[in-house]
Formats: sequence, C-alpha cells, structure tokens
Amino acid sequence: MANNEKPRIYIKKVSSKTILQDYSDLLDMAGYKNFFKPEKKTMVKLNLSWSKYYPACSSPPWQVEGVLRKLKMDGFPSKNVFTCENRTVVTNIARGLKGNKWTPIITKYNNYFVPLTRVKFVPFKSKIPLKALDSKIFPEGFSIPQVYIGKNMIHLPTFKTHGHTGAKGGDFNKNNQESQGGITCSIKNSFGGLLTKRRHFSHQYMSEVLHDLLAIQKQIHPNIMAVVDGTVAGDGPGPRCMIPKIKNYIMCGYDQVAVDAFAAKMMGFDPWKMPYIKMCHDAGLGCGDTDQIEIIGDEDAKDENWKFEVSRSLVIWGDQMVRKGKLKFLEPLMHTFLFNMGPVMLSAIYHDLFWINTVGKKRIREYNKTEWGKLFSKYPSEVPKNQKLNSIRQDLN
Repeated sequence: MANNEKPRIYIKKVSSKTILQDYSDLLDMAGYKNFFKPEKKTMVKLNLSWSKYYPACSSPPWQVEGVLRKLKMDGFPSKNVFTCENRTVVTNIARGLKGNKWTPIITKYNNYFVPLTRVKFVPFKSKIPLKALDSKIFPEGFSIPQVYIGKNMIHLPTFKTHGHTGAKGGDFNKNNQESQGGITCSIKNSFGGLLTKRRHFSHQYMSEVLHDLLAIQKQIHPNIMAVVDGTVAGDGPGPRCMIPKIKNYIMCGYDQVAVDAFAAKMMGFDPWKMPYIKMCHDAGLGCGDTDQIEIIGDEDAKDENWKFEVSRSLVIWGDQMVRKGKLKFLEPLMHTFLFNMGPVMLSAIYHDLFWINTVGKKRIREYNKTEWGKLFSKYPSEVPKNQKLNSIRQDLN
C-alpha cells in the first residue's frame, strides 16, 4: 500500500455454517498473497487469554482452522507455518492448547507449534525510540524471541474488552467518559509473544508498552496482518470474565493501529480516548483516525455500535490498586516470591475455581445453545492416537 493511500480494513459478515469459507474469502479480499508468500516462513500468533475455553476469550477453533486451512489451500508448505503462543502468570500452554481445542487443528494441517517458553530469546536494541520497555521495565536491556526475527506474522485476536488498556491505565469512572474504554486486539496480541518474565509489570505502563511492541514488530517482521474473530465478542470485565455476545463478524488488516481503532469503534468506544491508539497514531506507527480508514467488504460495519462497556474483574481491580492505587505501598511485594504465592494463586482460585464454576458456567450453558456453541462442541478435544503435535522447542532458521 502506498504511503498516500488510506489504510484498509477488510470485514465480512459470517455464519457458523460457512465460517471456514468465510475466512478464505476474507483473506482473498485482503489480497494477502501479495504480502505473504508460501516460500517464506510465517508465524501465526494465537491468542491465549485463558487456559480454559470461554467464548470470545481466546482464538476460537474455527479462526485457527480458517487461517491454517487457507494457507494450506494456497500452497504454503506445512514446514513454513509456525503457530505459537506463550504462557502468562495465569495461563498454561498445554492446558490452553487442549481447552481451546487447538491441538487437533494444528495437527490436522501438519503445522508446527512453537511454545515460546522453550525458544531462545536474544537481546534487542530498537532503532525506533521506545517509551517504557527499555527504560522503565527492562532498564538492563530486554530480549525477544529469535524465532520471530525476519518472519511474517499473522495475529489471531478476538473482539473483546480489557480492563488494563483504557484511559488512565484502566482507571474507569462511570461518571467520567474520558476514562471509559479499553480493548485488546491486534497490538495487544503481541504482548504474550514478545515479552516473557516480568511482563506483568507492563500493566503499569500499558499504553507505552503497546506502542513499544508495535514499534518492535515493525522492525523484525517483513509483513504483519491481524485476522480478528468477532463471531462472538466479549463485553464487560475483559479479557476473561466477559458477557459473550454473538456479532457474526470477522475482519483483517495490515495496519495494526487501524485494526484496533476500527474494532474499538465497532464495540462502541472512541479510539481517540484510548491512549495507546492515539500514541501509536501520533508516532506514525499506523492510523487511529477511523474517518481516514477505508472499509472493504461489508460497509454496513461502519455503522455498528455494540455499546460495550468496560468494567474490571476483581483480579484486575486488585492489580491496579496495588500498582498505582490506594494499595501501592504493597507494590514492592510484586517483585518477590510472594507474587507467585499471592496474586497469582488468588487469580487462579478466583478465575479457575470460583468464577468459571458459578457465573461462567451459567453463561457457557446459554452459549452452548447458540450456533457457535454447537459448532465448538463439534471440534475434537484430542488428536487421534496415531498422531501427535509437531512441537518445536529449539531455534528455527
């Protein structure tokens, strides 16, 4: 795309009955083969927000299959397509692969899976000025996955809210519209890939960190594309304890700022009130002005306003209180072994034992009655006994 052209967002209304073909059509509409070539290695970054499956939380199986199927149909050798994901302080890769039914799909298309906990990280010095990673979080220097460098990247995020990415670092005030809005989409999806240890400290400088992650990606990936699933979107206290709402949209784009801005607009937020979008726009990393974005495909999407609202789960509320609220005097404890014994354990108890088995279970039961819930149930949880996941645990050239 020439510098004087408007950034484009490609969007399509979809159905559970045609979703795999819908993904194929979307990628053709975007002309992805002009940028992504079969002979070049491509990373496919999954979105793991919860080891357990919960609607709109992590990449749904039809999103993963839709993209991997399309790559295979278009002649991409299996050896050149690497799905990947990392763990967080509250997720587990192995359980996430199973819970979200990714393993059978990756195995079906004979692609590799790269657990980013097992690959080499190498020091990185940005040529683009960074705002937080090299000064506030990793002043001694930071590293990125060596496997990422020089490879094309496809992100697979979902439409959902996030309690950490709104104005004022997620300090939401119902009476102050300036403090409303927080999403996670294409730019945030790199958070779990480029950063490893201590990335939870990035929450204190979330907007600056998202700016930095996009700046880094632009230096290491020849091409970046986000393919966003909005078949079921997440409203409320994202990225986990959300209210799933069926929206039947998928979209993609090469300008990650434009993707996030348009996703925010569809969800009912003002992108300019999300500091990280404006920060990236002002830095020339992409376009956050939705009036300057060209919509290709379903133009009715321009009029969508889902009127989502962001709230904070108990865990995110507590995290923000300690990092920059009234409990900030406890923040030094986050840097000790007590962090693993305390907040991490409390998060697991709250999300995996309490919330999912009370509020979450009721919502999942209702969701399972929908077309997308029924489709999810049809995906296998296990691979055939004579097959196994091709897991790469070393450096890739």
